[in-house]
Amino acid sequence: MKIIFLGRLADAAGERERTLDLPPDITDTGALRRWLSDEYPALLDPSVRLIVNDVLAARDQPVSANDEVAFFPPVSGG
Repeated sequence: MKIIFLGRLADAAGERERTLDLPPDITDTGALRRWLSDEYPALLDPSVRLIVNDVLAARDQPVSANDEVAFFPPVSGG
């Protein structure tokens, strides 16, 4: 699975993207977020959104090993 970190999440992660082997028990975005939060605690922030294969993900959307998942923080204008 390709993981992409956008905005301040890339700064917090220290990288913009990473390719991971997805464990078989990680089957949805909620489980993915919890699994990655050990290494990237900022992902637990409820305002962080996910995009799965270029589509805004719903809560607990199914994911698979071939997906591309982007995590992005809230955006504010001004």
